[in-house]
Amino acid sequence: MRLVAAPDKFRGTATAVEIADAVVRGVCSTGGTGTALPMADGGEGTLEVLGGANRRSTVTGPLGDPVVAEWRLDGRSAVIEMAQASGLVLAGGAEGNEPLDATTTGTGELIREAVESGARRVIVAVGGSATTDGGLGALRAMGPSARYRGIELLVACDVRTPFTGAAEVFGPQKGASPSQIEMLRRRLVRLAQRYEDDFGIDVADLDRAGAAGGLAGGLAAIGGELVDGIDLVAEELALDEALEGADLVVTGEGMLDATSYQGKVVGGVSAYAAAAGLPVLVVAGQVTTDLAGHPDVVSLVERFGEERARTDPAGCVEAVVAEVAGGAGTGVAGTDRGVRR
Repeated sequence: MRLVAAPDKFRGTATAVEIADAVVRGVCSTGGTGTALPMADGGEGTLEVLGGANRRSTVTGPLGDPVVAEWRLDGRSAVIEMAQASGLVLAGGAEGNEPLDATTTGTGELIREAVESGARRVIVAVGGSATTDGGLGALRAMGPSARYRGIELLVACDVRTPFTGAAEVFGPQKGASPSQIEMLRRRLVRLAQRYEDDFGIDVADLDRAGAAGGLAGGLAAIGGELVDGIDLVAEELALDEALEGADLVVTGEGMLDATSYQGKVVGGVSAYAAAAGLPVLVVAGQVTTDLAGHPDVVSLVERFGEERARTDPAGCVEAVVAEVAGGAGTGVAGTDRGVRR
């Protein structure tokens, strides 16, 4: 069996790299071969799968305190993960966040530094934010929009929420009360009008513009291209080429639910596999009841119990894949049994 391992992270328990390597170990234990291709969809972990950080900068954190943010510069291309500068984790989660004050300033500082360092193509992964400032903090930190003419600014989004819907959809998970959500919504409505007046771009109902509390919309206003993060990552990593000649694709994430098939890694990888005519095995930490029992979906909690699934997800994934690959009867002894990227 030749297998392609293309999982997302298991949030809070394992990185996409760790899970992908576990999948490959599982198939190799049966005499098969595997290619590890850890994936992301524009959320946390995107920087890691696109090569990892090679730069560190001190920037303004989401609540104004300085933070050290990692990013990548490779020739004239840069990768920035906004969660490194303006993420909810940096604000202490929903409990520690100040939803009305959280700012994307630090993300703008990273973008400006990348361009000043010679980048002419900048990927901004916008998942995991603490903010609902519509990207205003970032744009102010970036300086005059004219300096970004000729810069390819790609905004990798993991949601398709419009700009003015960001407060209502994401406000609760960022710690906003109902009254604060309404204040944030009104602020986004006013900001959309301001962006249209200043830049001639109407972002109010633009798909994906609500990602990262409207940061995506702010960047779109100055010429950024909003794209589905899973498609951008798949293209960067040449997923379609990796699938050529494979027998099975394994993907997964920590919590599998209906939204996993809406612009996320599991749905995106499944679509690429379907286009290539390949079966897919989805391995997840937990699976919601509406997806439970599907023959191509494995819940680690159900199979191994919550404690082991939480403390040793990679070991659980390796065992599941070894069982599936070993039972397939198509294992091929090959010379390449290591992890290939």
